Amino acid sequence: MTNVMILSIFAISFDMCWGFSGIMSFGQALFFGVAGYVIALIGRDLDFSAIWGVLPIAMLTGLALAFVLAMFLLLGRRIPSAIFVALGTLTGSYAAERLVSGWQYVGAGNGLSSIKLLQLGSFEFVEGFEFYTLALLNLLVIYLVCRFIVRSQFGLVLAGMRQNEERLAFLGYRVQVFKALIFSFAGMAAGLAGALYSYHQGFIGPGNMGPGLSTAAVIYCLLGGAGTLIGPVIGTAVIELLSYGLSDIDAIRHFWPVVLGLVLLVIVMFQPSGLLGLVVSDRERIGSFGASGRRSTHG
Repeated sequence: MTNVMILSIFAISFDMCWGFSGIMSFGQALFFGVAGYVIALIGRDLDFSAIWGVLPIAMLTGLALAFVLAMFLLLGRRIPSAIFVALGTLTGSYAAERLVSGWQYVGAGNGLSSIKLLQLGSFEFVEGFEFYTLALLNLLVIYLVCRFIVRSQFGLVLAGMRQNEERLAFLGYRVQVFKALIFSFAGMAAGLAGALYSYHQGFIGPGNMGPGLSTAAVIYCLLGGAGTLIGPVIGTAVIELLSYGLSDIDAIRHFWPVVLGLVLLVIVMFQPSGLLGLVVSDRERIGSFGASGRRSTHG
């Protein structure tokens, strides 16, 4: 379950880009993986893993990297197309994966293992209840911060940007700036998830910053329900728990990914709003958000 909590933070970071803002970031794993590598190298080379230092460093790493990428992809004179951003982020993720795979200083294809344990004073966060609690607390904080954002005036702009960004730009809003801000925030959240993942697994490798993991974030959101904050958590939990359970069944041990893929395909085809849509209608999902928007507009 600890891994589910960590990957849920990662899924929410993608959902803030795509589900709430209409930014198709196919390179979300780039921020996740680079932050994981940074804290692993700090532990190896500087013998430092204090929680008060490394988690902020990981978040700043994701934030800075996302902002630099946003400068090239989002902050142009014209509003960038969704395909341009998708291909740009995908290219960045793939290039980083290939670079790390051949760089001996960071372990090349073997990655970095035996990562120093996360510490708070003399206390070490080992696998078990302690790390589960830490991951849960971080997930709750990210969830509450994102909830505040999407229910704020800034969130209303994001909603308008997702629905019709050209119209929003015509009204005088700097759409590119808003995109860069939320994209950078999502990078920061993904960086936090990458650091927690590295400490929890004791390992970080090239695959943790490649297109494969970025695609997983898309699937988590599609399955649970994009454009909601709880949907990515549900999608992550279902996929990770199903993966764990199906891989232990002897009859399908060798082709359980195919079975899981078919299950996901059926759900996405017949329930486009995700699993959350089975219990909550679209009107109920956006009702309170729309109400708050009307109050802020006329009040």
